[in-house]
Amino acid sequence: MQPISTEMKNIPQSHYISFVLHVLIWLTLLLLPYVVSNAANHYSIGSIPASFFSINWLIHLVLFYGNAFYLVPKLFKRQYWGFYILTSTVLVLLSYVLKYNILKVWFPALVDDQPAHKFIFAPSIVIVVISFIYRMVVDRIRFEKEQADSRAEQLANELKFLRSQISPHFMFNVLTNLVSLARKKSDQLETSLITLSDLMRYMLYETQHKKIELRKEIAYLDNYMALQMLRFASDVKIDYKVNLNDLDADTTIEPMLLIPFVENAFKHGTGSATTPWMMIRLEVDRRKLHFEVKNPYGAKIEPNGIERSGIGLGNIKLRLDLLYKNSYSLTINDKENIFHVILTLQLS
Repeated sequence: MQPISTEMKNIPQSHYISFVLHVLIWLTLLLLPYVVSNAANHYSIGSIPASFFSINWLIHLVLFYGNAFYLVPKLFKRQYWGFYILTSTVLVLLSYVLKYNILKVWFPALVDDQPAHKFIFAPSIVIVVISFIYRMVVDRIRFEKEQADSRAEQLANELKFLRSQISPHFMFNVLTNLVSLARKKSDQLETSLITLSDLMRYMLYETQHKKIELRKEIAYLDNYMALQMLRFASDVKIDYKVNLNDLDADTTIEPMLLIPFVENAFKHGTGSATTPWMMIRLEVDRRKLHFEVKNPYGAKIEPNGIERSGIGLGNIKLRLDLLYKNSYSLTINDKENIFHVILTLQLS
């Protein structure tokens, strides 16, 4: 027994379903006399014998697929509209000639049966019209699917690019922190390196997934905060609190979604303010996340400069629009040299 080829395996399931539906519909039409009639009537439908009824629908089958899969794509789709109308008209007339000659040779009794003529000849035009509509609908569905697939691929590439932007930016900040500890010859350097290894493991492996468990994102944020607290010690007053219950721990979130806000706070809130401080709150209740970051910044820094100088905030806005378009709200306030970010997000 020959194995199924790769090409066959790659055929979408929808194509198989469509093929089966077509086969069932045409078999039903071809065998209709044997279903609705009986042997006593010689399986006739009215005055039309079963054999001619089936032959008639075989001709319609050729009309349907000849128009749908050859005339429409080869002529109409290429804007040869006049030639398409002429060719489809000729095809219908040929079907008339063929049907009449079959009647004349094999079923002469029906030649003068005028009621039977309407049933025999009229469907040719109807079949061509139906096949035209079918082809238009199928092409439209295919076009919309291709557009959706293209958009999905574009979205995936955009998200991949945006994530790649975050990692170098974040690593630059963390390594700067470690250099500071090394210069101080701090005993906490070893602990910081272990924490950094956990951060890198997260960035290398967890961020490859479309969504990750919220508890993992929070663990990543905890490690980042631990590094920053080791670096600044008592130089910066940090108020960091997380409230996550067990019911919401397994909800999912886009990786690396929260950290840019915190990075921005450390970048602009620790070096310029007279008395550096920051407040970070994360709370999740019934799959609704509330995230808040607040910090002062130096008077010499322009408000727009805070957002423009870091990769993070512009990046995060775009990612939120791509992934949570109608499921989030983001408020960024800047008053009296206090930068305040509030994010609410409906999680899945």
